[in-house]
Amino acid sequence: MNAPIPSVQPNPAAATPRSIFMFGAVLALAGLAAFIVGLLGAQPQRAWQAFLINFLLWSGMAQGAVLFAAVTHTVKARWAGSLSGLSQAFVGFFPWSLVCFLVLLIGRNHLFPWLHEDLHGKEIWLNIPFLFSRDGLGFLALYGFGWAFLSQDLKLRIRAPGSASGLRRLLTGRLPQNDAEVQRIRSRKTLWGGLYCFAFALVLSLIGFDLVMSMDPHWVSTLFGAYHFVKAFYVGLGALIILAAIVHLRQGGRPGIAAAHFHDIGKLFFAFCLLWADFFYVQLTVIWYGNIPEETSYVILRTVTPPWNALAWFVFIVCFVIPFVVLINRRVKTMPGAMIALCGLVILGIWLEHLLLIGPALNHAATELPLGVTEGLVFIGFLGLMVLAVVYTLKTFPELLPSAGEETR
Repeated sequence: MNAPIPSVQPNPAAATPRSIFMFGAVLALAGLAAFIVGLLGAQPQRAWQAFLINFLLWSGMAQGAVLFAAVTHTVKARWAGSLSGLSQAFVGFFPWSLVCFLVLLIGRNHLFPWLHEDLHGKEIWLNIPFLFSRDGLGFLALYGFGWAFLSQDLKLRIRAPGSASGLRRLLTGRLPQNDAEVQRIRSRKTLWGGLYCFAFALVLSLIGFDLVMSMDPHWVSTLFGAYHFVKAFYVGLGALIILAAIVHLRQGGRPGIAAAHFHDIGKLFFAFCLLWADFFYVQLTVIWYGNIPEETSYVILRTVTPPWNALAWFVFIVCFVIPFVVLINRRVKTMPGAMIALCGLVILGIWLEHLLLIGPALNHAATELPLGVTEGLVFIGFLGLMVLAVVYTLKTFPELLPSAGEETR
C-alpha cells in the first residue's frame, strides 16, 4: 500500500491566481529587459545564446509535459487520469514558443556559425530559409496536434455548456449530447494523441539536429535526435511534478492527487533519468570506440578542456547522480516538497547542459564560462512566461485541475 501524503492545512496567506499571474509578469519583464540590454551591450551574441538555450529548454519542457497526457491516454494508463489535465496546461506555452522561434530569425547571424563557413556541400540542408521553413512547419504540426488533443479532452471534461467566450468557446465548441458522440470524441482524442506522440519524436529530433548539433556542422551523431526528445520528456515530467506538487500543497491536499500519483510519476521520472544517462553513455561509447577525430574533438572540448569540463561534471552529477541516489528511496517520491526541489535541480542542470552543448561553438577559445547576470535573468524571464501560460490555461479551463474521483477519459 502506498504511504499517504501528510495532510497539509490550507494557508490563508497563499498566493492567489492574480498574484501568481503578476509574479510571472514581473519575471517575464525582467527577462525581456535583460535580453534587450544584452543586445545593446558589447556582447550581443551572449544575449542571443541565452535566448536560444532558454527557448530550447522551456519549449522542450512544455512539449514533454503535454506528451505525458498523450502517451498515457494512448496506452490507456488509468493511473494518470488526475495528472493528465495538469500536463495539458502546458499547451498554453506553445504560442509563446512559436513566437520565440520566429525571434531567432532576427539573431541568425549571431547564432549559426556555419553561415560563415565552407560547408562542403552541406549548404543544401544548412541554409536559413530551408531550416526555418522545415522547423516552423514542424512546430505548427506539433502544436496543432497538441491543441486538437486538448480540445477533444475538454469536450469530455466539461459537463454543462454554460457561458463561454474566446479561447474556451473556440476549443470546446459543441459538447457531446449522447453516448455515441462521446465515443467519437474519445476516438478523435486517441487519434490526435497518437499524432502528437509521433510528431513529438520527429520534430524534436529535427530541432536537435538543426538548432543544437548544427552548431558544429562537421560533427554528426545519428543518436542525437533521440537524445534530444528523451531529454525533453525528462524535463517535461519534472515540470509536471512541480506543478502537481504546488497545486497539491497550495490547496491543502488537492482532491484527486494522492500519494500513488506522486509515486507513479516519480518512478517514471526516475526511469527517464536513467534513459537520459543511457543515451549519453551510448553516444559517448560509440564515439570513443570509433576514435574518429571529427567526432572525438566535439567530446574532448566539452568534457576535458577547461572551462567546459567542470560544467560537464556538474551537469552529470545534477541530472543523473543526485536524482538516481535520491529516487531509489520510495518514500521521497511521495513527498511533494522534496520532489519540487529535486525536479527544480534537474531543470537547472538541463539548462546548463544546453549551455554545454551550444556554448563552445559560440564562444571559441573561452577561458571562463559565458554565464552571468544576463543569462540568469533571461532564464527567469522564460520562467515567467511559463508561469503566465500555465496559470492562464488553468484559469480558462479549470476542468484541467484534479478533482476527487476523477477517472481517465
